[in-house]
Amino acid sequence: MAETFQERLEQVQARMAAACARAGRKPDEVQLIAVSKTYGPERVREATECGLRLFGENKVQEAEAKVPMCPGNISWHLVGHLQSNKAGRAVALFDQIHSVDSLKLLQRLEAAAAAEGKRLPVLLEINVSGEGSKFGLRPNAAPEVLQHAGALEYAQIAGLMTMPPFTPEAERARTHFRRLRELRDEWSAQFGVPLLELSMGMSHDFEVAIEEGATWIRVGTALFGERS
Repeated sequence: MAETFQERLEQVQARMAAACARAGRKPDEVQLIAVSKTYGPERVREATECGLRLFGENKVQEAEAKVPMCPGNISWHLVGHLQSNKAGRAVALFDQIHSVDSLKLLQRLEAAAAAEGKRLPVLLEINVSGEGSKFGLRPNAAPEVLQHAGALEYAQIAGLMTMPPFTPEAERARTHFRRLRELRDEWSAQFGVPLLELSMGMSHDFEVAIEEGATWIRVGTALFGERS
């Protein structure tokens, strides 16, 4: 395991580049989100010194305490579950939200973003695996939400996100990542919504996600080291 953040970042970037080469994709088609949940502002600062600008947090409350203590040139993404009663706080903090899992939440975000006068790209979280313990819209529930996309002015659906069942064997996540891409293609055509972004893949499986079309990967442990 690499010792410094810079060394770990270079390892992740090399893995990303190799996955893009295998898939015939350009490296700039995939963006790296450093998931900084549970790590303090000093670790975020270290990451920015290595050139990273995209950071992901899981909880509004943790981000509220951390963001003011971090460099100001960061784009913050909410990648964890969001309760609809925290929509206003999330809109104030984050530049993008990856975890919209209901029409109610989408409408709350639209109202909060309108109040802030802020355009907010959001992703619909899709529970591709059907796991009961996972958040996210079941695939058969997503079209109802997408039907409302055209009427939104501030919370704009930019793509889809998923989190497959955890397995040490990354290859077993491939079917879930592929399914999300297929759903994206199907719904883009059906609703005329350009769902350009696919947020999928974490430290242990992001190469497979890249091979299946990820445009955002959410990486924490491989960059920051094991969480205590």
